[in-house]
Amino acid sequence: MNHAEQICRKPTLVSLFMLSMMLLSTARVWSQTDNQTANPPAQPVPAMVGLDRSATPADITNDAFPDDRMRIPPPVSGQAFPAMPSSEEHFNYLRYGLSFTSAYTDNALGPLLGHPVSDVSYSVAPLVALDDSTSRAHLLLTYAPGFTFYQRTSELNQADQNAAITLQYRLSPHVTVDARDTFQKSSNVFNQPDLASAGTVSGGTEGPNGSVIAPIADRLGNAGNADITYQFGRNSMIGAGGTFFNLHYPNPSQVPGLYDTESQAGSAFYAFRIGHSYLGATYQYQRLVSYPTASVGETQTHAGLLYYSFYPTSRLSVSFFGGPQYARTVQPPLPPSQVPLPVLRQWMPTGGASVNWQGRFSSFAVAYSHLVTGGGGLTQAVRMDSATAMARQQMTRTLGAWLTGGYVQNDVLATLVQEGYGGHSIFGTASLQQQLGEHLNLQVGYTRLRQDYSNVAVLSSTPNTNREFVSVSYQFSRPLGR
Repeated sequence: MNHAEQICRKPTLVSLFMLSMMLLSTARVWSQTDNQTANPPAQPVPAMVGLDRSATPADITNDAFPDDRMRIPPPVSGQAFPAMPSSEEHFNYLRYGLSFTSAYTDNALGPLLGHPVSDVSYSVAPLVALDDSTSRAHLLLTYAPGFTFYQRTSELNQADQNAAITLQYRLSPHVTVDARDTFQKSSNVFNQPDLASAGTVSGGTEGPNGSVIAPIADRLGNAGNADITYQFGRNSMIGAGGTFFNLHYPNPSQVPGLYDTESQAGSAFYAFRIGHSYLGATYQYQRLVSYPTASVGETQTHAGLLYYSFYPTSRLSVSFFGGPQYARTVQPPLPPSQVPLPVLRQWMPTGGASVNWQGRFSSFAVAYSHLVTGGGGLTQAVRMDSATAMARQQMTRTLGAWLTGGYVQNDVLATLVQEGYGGHSIFGTASLQQQLGEHLNLQVGYTRLRQDYSNVAVLSSTPNTNREFVSVSYQFSRPLGR
């Protein structure tokens, strides 16, 4: 079985979609049963990191500690921080529309020709988004197929797929399940509808490494995670979860020096609350696999971490985590001799910190982490130092600004023979979004990317990419249940 077939056998959006539909249907039945009692209708349950999961009137009847539901601290939540200010968040709606995006890049075929080549791309994408909340469940579905074609490099023309599912389901007043899955098929990693609404900063210890970027190349990416939490006391909570990530380049000739990767991870945590502070511990296991040139490189890690999260207000969180991490690496043989390399065993420190604020008209998040994670296309897993930041400001009722950026250093886990196969990435995007009418929106932005990977052919000759884009979208939003 080849690697592409293995990817097809991984959990996909189809299975999660079917599970989401079944759980949502069950949730509606339970919700109707609750409403047949003397209890008034319950409010929706938000599924965002940092938001209070407020108790409902139904919970007050059945919950032993209804007014004090615990949050999931950022180091173990597995979610990105919310990018939108609270005034822009909406629940219970059906949104649909069409977007047209034109972008100019100065680095389209530089790696293949040895010098930068500019090009202009055009994308058309319909969009359908469903947000449905009940007293027990919150389901968010987004699907945006489309087509992208290039003015000069028509061989990169591609049908695009962008899809995402987020489900939060309350099994009981004390037990909650969260599941998320995203899928992207595109020739450009930046080609995402509604870029400014996506969360890009996470305070957690898990997640894919997306810092090694081929500017224009066909790619398939699928990432998902699920977790379950149980609050067994007023100030005590346990939880467990798992994540997976698959990255596949259908045409390896477009990305010399980059390779398919996949990862799976599992974790369990305990959290104890003292006032506005959360103290806890977590165990994490990872399996990180790369597929360079018909061989396989695999790293397995074990980490035991302590963490601390502080919520001075309901809108602000500050978190820290740290502890030891053990990595066992089976290295792929080096060409041309194909001589096997020794198994590498390493103990390393892991740590990080994050700050998140979500106000009514502004939001920001900043995070730093030092840990072992997937190579994101490199020959092997890496020891990563990552610093990322995001800010969003609603300046007027119709005008919003968004800024995100970061620096990531990736050092490949390897012997002295392979040292130097890593590098670093510096990236940033700034955009403005203007509402021109009730249904019409305009977004303009600029992205700057610099990557220094001397042993990656697709990046070494042309490390800089500049991209300017303009997007016009026409959308309708229809409230559900009203």
